[in-house]
This record gives sequence, C-alpha cells and structure tokens, in this order.
Amino acid sequence: MVDFGFGLVPSSRINLDLFDKEKYEELAAMEPDVRICMACGSCTAVCTAGKFVPTSLREAIEAIKNANPEKALQMLESCQFCGKCSMVCPRGINTRHLILSITKVYSQK
Repeated sequence: MVDFGFGLVPSSRINLDLFDKEKYEELAAMEPDVRICMACGSCTAVCTAGKFVPTSLREAIEAIKNANPEKALQMLESCQFCGKCSMVCPRGINTRHLILSITKVYSQK
C-alpha cells in the first residue's frame, strides 16, 4: 500500500465489522431523519446544555455509526429538549424526536 501522507481522522472512520446494522435500521425505520443528517454541527453550536456538559447530536450519530452506542447515549443524556437544535437544522430534522428514538432503540438490552 502506498502512503500518500494523509488519511481519515479516527472519528470519520466507520468499522463496518462492528457496526450494528440491524439496530441502525430499526432506528431509521422509527426516525428516517437519521439518514439525512449531514453532520453540519448547527445543533451542537446552539445547544444550551452543550455549553456545560458534552452534548452533541452530531457526535452521537457518529458514535452510533462507529459502533459505540454507549457514547451516543452519554452524549444525549443531558439534552433538555429545548428545541433550539430543531430550529437551526438546515435539513429540518425533528431533533427532539430523533434523540428520543436513539435513546429508545439503543437503551434496549
């Protein structure tokens, strides 16, 4: 393999061997908006709770895709459901419903 001097940062890598596709499909069936998130970070930028504790819907979705649902749940547990993120989302995602759906799907044992 040729080393070109660059590569993906670890947070952008998805290990498809560890990724739980069935759980993700269950989430997508419940909340299709998870597929249209473009990870712009607008939700994180306006998050009231995020100024005090690590709270980020964008990072939670990335954690799910990187086979780390525990981190995703931690990122979302401080959400105050104020709705600011829904107002600034350029894709019009109902972020509150998405957060509740993620919590419901990934909290199941």
